[in-house]
Parts: sequence; C-alpha cells; structure tokens
Amino acid sequence: MLSVLNTLFINGIEAQPVKVEVDIQNGLPDFQIVGLASMAIKEARERVRSAIKNCDYQFPNQKIIVNLAPADLKKEGTHFDLSIALGILIASEQVKAAEDQLFYLAGELSLDGSVREVPGILPMALELINLPHPVQFIIPAGNAPEAALVSEQSALPVHHLTQVIHWVEGEISLEKAVADVSLSQANLSPGDFTEVKGQETAKRAMQIAAAGMHNLLLIGPPGGGKTMLARRAVSIFPDMNRQEVLESTRIYSVANLLNNDQPLINTRPFRAPHKNASSASIVGGGRIPRPGEISLAQNGILFLDELPEFNRDVLEALRQPLEDKVITVARAQGTYTFPANFILIASMNPCPCGNYGSQLECRCTPMQIQKYLNRISGPLLDRMDLHVEVPRVNFEQLRNHDPGETSAQIKERVTNARALQEARFADRSYKVNALMTPSDIKRHCILNHETEQLLKSAFQKLSLSARGYNRILKVARTIADLENEPAIQIQHIAEALQYRSLDKKYWMA
Repeated sequence: MLSVLNTLFINGIEAQPVKVEVDIQNGLPDFQIVGLASMAIKEARERVRSAIKNCDYQFPNQKIIVNLAPADLKKEGTHFDLSIALGILIASEQVKAAEDQLFYLAGELSLDGSVREVPGILPMALELINLPHPVQFIIPAGNAPEAALVSEQSALPVHHLTQVIHWVEGEISLEKAVADVSLSQANLSPGDFTEVKGQETAKRAMQIAAAGMHNLLLIGPPGGGKTMLARRAVSIFPDMNRQEVLESTRIYSVANLLNNDQPLINTRPFRAPHKNASSASIVGGGRIPRPGEISLAQNGILFLDELPEFNRDVLEALRQPLEDKVITVARAQGTYTFPANFILIASMNPCPCGNYGSQLECRCTPMQIQKYLNRISGPLLDRMDLHVEVPRVNFEQLRNHDPGETSAQIKERVTNARALQEARFADRSYKVNALMTPSDIKRHCILNHETEQLLKSAFQKLSLSARGYNRILKVARTIADLENEPAIQIQHIAEALQYRSLDKKYWMA
C-alpha cells in the first residue's frame, strides 16, 4: 500500500514543498528513509515507531520505504516526523483519509506521540499562501502564535498524533490558530538620546543614518560615548511595517530564535556580535547554512564595537553584503542566499591606546598607529557613508542639565524623511536613499552650478572614488529630506562632505 502526504523543508530561509511517499511491502521487516535525508531525519525511525505504538496502533512488521521527494535536495530537520508517522498509518490501512483532502503537516514527535514545536513554521506558512489552491496546515500547538501571523493561511495547531488521526478521519474538527500579538513596536527602548551628553555632531550623524539607511563609523577615544550612541540608535528608527516584521520574524524562525511568549520581531533588531566572532557566525554558514548576524540584523542595526579587533576575513566578508544587501553562501549541496539589508554602525579607537588625537598623551608609536588603522581596508572604509569623530566629553557638558532633544522628537523627523523616500521610490523595490541606483541619483540628486562646483572641488581635494562620490550625493539627499527640501542645496552637500573627511585625517596622516 502506498500513501503520499505533503510537508515542507527549509532551504536557506525559504520553504519548499516536499512529498512524503510511504510504501509498505511484504518482506523482511525494514524501515528505510531515502531522498537525501539528514541524520536527524533518519533518527525519526525510532521516534515514529515508539509514537505509533504508544498511541495504541500497530507498527507494521513489514518492509517500509519512505521517500522524500524531490530526492536531489538535501533535507534537514525533525519536522518530517508527523508526516512520516501518519503516512505509515495510512499506508498500513489503520487510518482512512479522504481522497480529496489537501493538507500539509510539520512537527516533531515525542515517544508518547506528543507533537513538539519546530523551527521555520513562519516561512512554511508564507510559502503555502502562494499555492494556487488553499490548503490546511497541521502544525504543533507550540508554533501556533507564529503561524497565526500569516492570517491568509489556515494553520491548525495540534498537541498529539491522535488528534491528527481523528481529524484526518473526520471525527473531530480543529480550530484555526489566531494571532494575539500586536504589530506595534514594543516599548523596549534601550535608552533615550537625552541621556547622551554633548556629541551633537554624532547625534546628527545618527539621525541621518537612520533616515536614509546609511552606514556609520564612529572614531574616538574610550569613554566618549560611541557605544552609548550606537545602542540608542534603534530608538530613533521608524516603526516596522507588516512586511518588515514578517521578513525579520521569518529569519528568526529559521534560526530558532523566536520567543514563544512574543513570537514576533516587531522592534528593529540590534545585533552586536563579539569581536572574536567567526566569519560563518557573522555572514552565515555551517554545514547546512543558517542565517548569520548580518541576516539577523535585517531591517535593523549591526553594531561592530572595536572594529579593528575583528578578524580580517570577517571584515572583508562584509564588503559584498554592504553593497548588495544579500549574502550568498555556497556549499557542496547547494547555494543559499540570505537577506542582509541592515545599517552597519561601527566604532573604533584611533590607536591601540585610544588617545591619539585627544588631549591625553598617546603611548603608541607611529608604526603601531598605522598598523592598527590599516586593519580597516580602503574598500571597507569607502563603504561607510558617514565618518564621525566622537571626542571626550568635558566637565561642563556632563553637568549640563539641558535635556536636549528626545529620541521621540528625532524619530518623528526620521519617520517623515522615510515617508518622503517611500513616495519617491514607490515604483522601486527599495524605499531608502542609501540604495539608490546611478540612474536614480541622476534623477533625484540634481545640483545647481554653485553646489556642483563645491562638490567638484571636494572630489579633487579628497581624491574621492566613484563610490564615495555617489554616497555623498545619497547622504546629501537624505539631509535635504530631513529638512523637507525638494532639492539638494549647497549646505546639504557641505554637511555630507563633512562626514567624509576623517579618513584623510587618520588613514592618510
């Protein structure tokens, strides 16, 4: 007897349908799973055997072959358990399923038949809504809040294998999972910009970076507030829309990092990996590639503190995703593409001791300083839109009780600037200035004669690359948007140029 059921598997962060074919034949007792199954899937044989027996059904004492089609794609995960177990029961004629019943299953089985939650349910549910005909999706009850985020999909949560059996036989009905979470941004702010004393230039640069999704490099001695500024950057970002929420939540679902109490990434991610992190942990990878820190920072911030202390291969691996906003990982079994649309905020000292260029005496030799700075390659530095010096704060600034602008006030300007960009790029896949193509730069960054002459002079004096030239125009466009100006003015170009001068001070000193 042959039975065919439907499930899915995760390939990168995308889900692909899989046919679970179960054939039971006469012969010596045997249980084989084919179709490029991983060891975790092959171990399902014992979980399925025990679950069937403990649910008071008979495990066939025959030759059982389970095929996971298509057979040329490597399968990983434990969520095949439920479909394999039900397929065996149908093929052995212990369970009668309606022929016209179209449904998908995903879930790991305990030895007593309980259905355990599994990672990757959200991308599976998103994939099923793209099918030509509506289908029902049987999922573990623990994954119900996550699956319910896709309201278009009929996700039916279950606790036990027997529930699935009784539903297939038409004896019971299952209630659709309902989301009880809000898309609104949670009140989990790491702090407010009013807590940052002084550093007005850096605050302004943070505002520009948030408004246009520009990468930012902070340079200054220890204790100046670089990390404090970076951690508060999230508080001035616009709230995430539904598409961004689902994008980020899907990535966290695949990485098995969702919290069951709040299965929704509705705040901008802020990822701050340690300086000893490997290249695979940053960009993604492994034997079966999983999303790295740059993908987990999707729609948010990747913060690299003490940038020169990171391994050189990690820093150079950032070059491609900073440009393309995706990262491609090639392995023997396939090529995987992960999203990487994030803002890079990096901080660093100007020298090993941190005092170079400050009022305190620097203990480093010129060779040590140059060696330290040269850990940051020219191509990577060129991809940083904004270079900002963060000096030490003096006593008067620390004792100043003027609250200054709150994060909410800055956030309002940033949100308004983002709205202008969304309207400007309504016919584009991207919605921010940082991602403008050369044709869009030509169209939206028109300069008058005076402004063009200033940019020409700076281009020659600063020896700017073509990438640097384009990034200055993008930053100037964002500055104009923050001031609600339809055209780029000379002061906007002048301010944008101000944020491209520190490489000449430190790297070409």
